[in-house]
Amino acid sequence: MTRAALIDAAQRVFSRDGFAAAGTEAISKAARVTRGAFYHHFDGKLDLFDAVVEHLSARAATKVKRRASEFNDPWHMLLAGIDAYLEICLEPDYAKIVVQSAPAVLGEGRYLEIDEAHSGGLLIANMKALKARGELDIDDPVLFGRMTNAMICKLALLLQETGAFKASKAAGLAMVRRFLDAHRV
Repeated sequence: MTRAALIDAAQRVFSRDGFAAAGTEAISKAARVTRGAFYHHFDGKLDLFDAVVEHLSARAATKVKRRASEFNDPWHMLLAGIDAYLEICLEPDYAKIVVQSAPAVLGEGRYLEIDEAHSGGLLIANMKALKARGELDIDDPVLFGRMTNAMICKLALLLQETGAFKASKAAGLAMVRRFLDAHRV
């Protein structure tokens, strides 16, 4: 219960203040726990940030799976999953914490490890399945999945900067689809 309260409070504080400005005291206060309780569950702010990224990434993967499961065909599952993931990347907490801050705060290696345990791993698994079915002409489905994932995350960052979200999102998804179609058999 205390651990979950800390993760919940930290998500709000990290999203509002950013990693650098967020303090363990403010997080403990927001979670209504003592600093001793904070340090009982986490080694420090970085450890808690890691847990928040894991939590948000696991939730994102659940949403992507749910949307993709509406289809039986792997190609349509891929496209639905990409659309769902882009929507998630635009959620303010996910965008600020996972897409913008996590690679720099946790380092690319740890960020990739978390991502591939969740949504990025789903994308890569789908690429592997499509390659195995002979539907994608690619040599390395892991690299192709990572590149596609990076493109989607970058698109999400760019969409946050534009005022015409719906038109820009549709245009961006069309470009991602053309990229994928170029490799489709």
